[in-house]
Amino acid sequence: MATTTEFRTCPDTGLLFHKPAEKLMKANAVVAVVFLLVGGILGLLVGLTRWPAVHLLGDSDFYLTLTAHGINVLIFWIIFFEIAVLYFTSSTLLKCRLATPRMAWLGFALMLIGAVANNIAVFQGNSSVMFTSYVPMPADPLFYLSLILFAVGALIGCFVFLGTLVVARAERTYEGSIPLVTFGALTAAIIAIFTIASGAIILIPTFLWSVGLISNVDPIMYRVIWWAFGHSSQQINVAAMVAVWYAVAAVGFGAKPLSEKVSRAAFLLYILFLQLASAHHILVDPGISSTWKIFNTSYAMYLAVLASMIHGLTVPGSIEAAQRKRGFNKGLFEWLRKAPWGNPAFSGVFLSLIIFGFLGGISGVVMGTEQINLIIHNTIYVPGHFHATVAAGTTLAFMALTYWLVPVLFRRDLIMAGLAKWQPYIFGIGMSGVALFMMGAGTLGVPRRHWDIAFSGGAMTHDFPTTAYTLLGLMGVSVVLAVIGGGLFVLIIVSSLLFGKRKSMTQKSAESLIVEPVTSYQGVGIGKMVAPGTFVLALVFLTAFVLYYFVNWKYLSETWGIS
Repeated sequence: MATTTEFRTCPDTGLLFHKPAEKLMKANAVVAVVFLLVGGILGLLVGLTRWPAVHLLGDSDFYLTLTAHGINVLIFWIIFFEIAVLYFTSSTLLKCRLATPRMAWLGFALMLIGAVANNIAVFQGNSSVMFTSYVPMPADPLFYLSLILFAVGALIGCFVFLGTLVVARAERTYEGSIPLVTFGALTAAIIAIFTIASGAIILIPTFLWSVGLISNVDPIMYRVIWWAFGHSSQQINVAAMVAVWYAVAAVGFGAKPLSEKVSRAAFLLYILFLQLASAHHILVDPGISSTWKIFNTSYAMYLAVLASMIHGLTVPGSIEAAQRKRGFNKGLFEWLRKAPWGNPAFSGVFLSLIIFGFLGGISGVVMGTEQINLIIHNTIYVPGHFHATVAAGTTLAFMALTYWLVPVLFRRDLIMAGLAKWQPYIFGIGMSGVALFMMGAGTLGVPRRHWDIAFSGGAMTHDFPTTAYTLLGLMGVSVVLAVIGGGLFVLIIVSSLLFGKRKSMTQKSAESLIVEPVTSYQGVGIGKMVAPGTFVLALVFLTAFVLYYFVNWKYLSETWGIS
């Protein structure tokens, strides 16, 4: 049982922070931002190389940089931040002590050692195997060992989170069910345990192969098991991102879900079906039956998509209902026009929701369809898709939460607040351009892994349409814009932590950082619809999805004459 001296109450929000947990949140969040900076710089180099007019790096340097970029942003930045989110949604939201802080610090140390060691292995020049690290391409043994260390550390963090839930229940620090935001974090943790275990199952024998203790690793087995790690790690991000959506809606608007039971059911669908989306990476592998492939790219995918559509409806719907309850009840969109667009915590989340839904969600469903997938999977369309989901959707949501946490968790005033208002838009527009232009070039057949689409000096060449070069040029410009936006975020946050005015641990600020919750939505909306504006936006989304879906079937039909 923790003593009262181990806790502090935030004067601005009323949140109860367990001091050992607070230190761990800070450590994980700060390290996450450092790896975002490293990954962003590497991403700039990759983007300037894929821009044909610039073509910055040579082939060896390109694949080394691409490997480091993918791992730093898809694994290290995201998972460090997610561990901080797990501790916040368990210890802080449930008002209890963190279970086993020493084990949590051990997990953090293993993650940090693994992340640094992995970068050392890659930059030494013997591990340019990219994010997928397919065998039989060998990497330095340190490359595999570092990922194993990082995975073990992250797994410890997940178990500390689960232990904290047990502590909260045993010490009765909350009543009823755990909050929806914590439930979303629990979903992310469950998916993470499955994901990390899958990674360990395949990375441990691969490490033993790299040091010569195992003669070979079957490439088909590697691909099947590795994608249970490689793709499912992005599903951790989706669950954590949606939990952040609900958190910002609650603290910024006092919004409660339109139906908490439905939202919890949607998270349950994530646990059951979301990670099965990895099937689209192994559709042509002979080791998996056609029945399994068809099931996972149809029925299972539909249920995962249903869950995301529920969240995509209920989060903006709850914000709309809360806004209407506070007087913005005229017409369809007064609630949206008069939302706090100058607050980066809100604008970051809303841009995350829109970009993830319209660009990442629609393209993901199209790409997850078995027949369509086969014509675009090995094109640059695929990185275009996950730049819309992870690089834009998840990263914007985490940026938004960070803006709110700087004064709450770190007790510092945000400096360069005027610049912070614009940062989510700069990053969001830039990353949207990266995703759109990549997907456009992929539709024209531009390969996803080749550093030079002109095949300069090659024995065999291929002439892509001029439009493909134009799209890659626009992608390069968008990369520069996105990196500027990401750099501004790092600059604002780091400067605020170092030089922002320190806030008292007990004195309440003049500006409220949390909104009183709305208890009832009775009497708002139009007719019997509480959130009619959100419903109209959902119809716009559905129309865009249907049109784009059938356009891709048209592209597919053009290949039928080949047979």
